[in-house]
Amino acid sequence: MSEVEAKDIIVNDSKSKAIIQELEEVIMPENEERVVAIDRISRTVKGGRRIRFRALVVVGNRAGQVGVGLAKGTDVQTAIAKAKNEAAKTTITVPMYKGTIHHQVEATFEKTKVILKPAPEGHSIIAGASVRAVVELAGINNIVSKAIGSSSPINTASATFLALKNLIKSPYRRS
Repeated sequence: MSEVEAKDIIVNDSKSKAIIQELEEVIMPENEERVVAIDRISRTVKGGRRIRFRALVVVGNRAGQVGVGLAKGTDVQTAIAKAKNEAAKTTITVPMYKGTIHHQVEATFEKTKVILKPAPEGHSIIAGASVRAVVELAGINNIVSKAIGSSSPINTASATFLALKNLIKSPYRRS
């Protein structure tokens, strides 16, 4: 019997499936979501204005996985659900070292520039609301940030997401 067949037998057992599910829940925590912004937007059409809602949602598991989603819907619940699905699709893995990032990184999204700097243990998160949401749900506990330019929550969250995406795992540190 080959290794592949042995693995298939183990997984097909109902008790083993339950144990594997429990282990996955412990190892990979469930995603947490945070609604950063909800905006009422309107467009003018023949006969009046059409009102819709735009939602910005951050999804993360506080263990290195984070995603940002922006979506519109006819009501608030629809917009949030769409944004949550988009955030789940754009999830990235963030390299971390002792609860912070490996090196300073900056990113620009439209007119907003975000600078993220590593901080020593016990320093906590120094950040604005939308930057804090992305960083906390990524699982980073100690970081210093500065947002320069536009203070739009959409731009700052997107710039933070791009900055975390641009992080590289340092070859000089072990994580």
